[in-house]
Amino acid sequence: MKLKGIWKYIIAVLIFTLTTVMLAVLGHKAKAEYKEVTCSGIKVEIAEQDGLNFVTVGDVKEYIAGGYGNCSGKRLEEIDLARIEEILDGKSAILKSEAYTTRDGILHIIITQRVPVVRLVSGRGGWYADSEGYLFPLQKNYTSRVPIVDGSIPLNIKSGFKGTPTAAERQWLGGILDLVDFLSRNRRWDDAIAQIHVNENGHVIIVPRKGREKFYMGRPEEFEKKFAKIENYYRYIVPEKGQDAYSYVNVSFDGQIVCRK
Repeated sequence: MKLKGIWKYIIAVLIFTLTTVMLAVLGHKAKAEYKEVTCSGIKVEIAEQDGLNFVTVGDVKEYIAGGYGNCSGKRLEEIDLARIEEILDGKSAILKSEAYTTRDGILHIIITQRVPVVRLVSGRGGWYADSEGYLFPLQKNYTSRVPIVDGSIPLNIKSGFKGTPTAAERQWLGGILDLVDFLSRNRRWDDAIAQIHVNENGHVIIVPRKGREKFYMGRPEEFEKKFAKIENYYRYIVPEKGQDAYSYVNVSFDGQIVCRK
């Protein structure tokens, strides 16, 4: 019985060894064959993101051709995937790219676009900002339907800027993002507002779609409290004074609403 057990063990070891050797040989052969495979084309996949269309398949191929060169005919192992990703990630509307090749000779590119939440417009230019406060220029191919903030945007940036502003500027921008977030969570207010304007002090003025009132919000902060005051204005002051009695309503002060004809 012991002898049979020893032979079973020896046979099992031999089978395992032969299998390992065969797999190694096949793997080496496949690797050698893969090294000879050349790029026969580029397949671009743009991740679906609520209908965003900042970047097209044609754009991505142009970015690669212009920044990296022609990949067609190159051996797959010679293609610098990291460099291609670096080129694509440098485009303002692209949040992240992934490049990889397959044995059929295809270079695959997966693109994730930046998702803007607000559009800033001033005399110096226009920019989108995403939820993290990253700014990037307006795109020629596509216009995203997001809230627009116009006027004296207090950001020391030039047309075409992409990236994050200074720490002090990020504080102001963060307030604007809070406003946009508040509106997205309060559909009634979002539908009621026609314009979000910024004056020379960087303060926010809200213009409703109905009525002649303009609501002075002050610094972009504490929007829950300020919109609660606007609700009180419509609830208590308008019924008493009448619609369109005032053109200017200041809700920036604690505990009071200041109206002016």
